[in-house]
Amino acid sequence: MASGSLRPAGIRRGADRTQDSSVRGDLIEWVLPEPDTPLGELWESFRTLGDALSTGAYLGLGRFDLQLACYPGGGAHYSRHRDAFPGQSNRRATAVWYANAGWEPAHGGVLRLYPEGSAPVDVAPVLDTLVVFLSERIEHEVLPAYATRLALTAWYYGRAAG
Repeated sequence: MASGSLRPAGIRRGADRTQDSSVRGDLIEWVLPEPDTPLGELWESFRTLGDALSTGAYLGLGRFDLQLACYPGGGAHYSRHRDAFPGQSNRRATAVWYANAGWEPAHGGVLRLYPEGSAPVDVAPVLDTLVVFLSERIEHEVLPAYATRLALTAWYYGRAAG
C-alpha cells in the first residue's frame, strides 16, 4: 500500500470495464507469486487451499487469481453481486482472507453473504478470518467501511477441458 500501486477497482471485465464508486469503492492490486516474500507465502497458502478444495469438494479447480483490496474508509463499500454467473466457464470458488488487526464493529466493512434460501450471514473482517464460498451461487456485498479494511481474495477457476 505504501508504494502507491493500488488503483481504483473497476466493475465488469475487458472492454466493458468501468469505475463506479457508487457500486465499488475499494483500491486494488493483483498479487503475483513472489518466492521468499510474505506475499509469496500467502500465494502458496492460497494455492494449497485451492488444491484442498478441488480434491475435497470435487470442484475440479485449476488456476487462480489473487487480489489485494483496500477499502480506505469513509464509507467505501461494494454493492451486492456475484463473482460469477451460472453456465460460464469462469470463477468457481472465492476465498477471502482478512488482514485487519484490531478491527472493531465501528470500523464497518462487514462482508454480508446471501445464501440461497437462508437469512443473510455477516462476517466481520477480523485478522486471519477466511471465508470460502461458491462464486456463482452466493451473492454478497461489503457494507460501508469507516476505517481501512484489507482483504486478499482468490478466485479459483475450473480446469480447462482437454
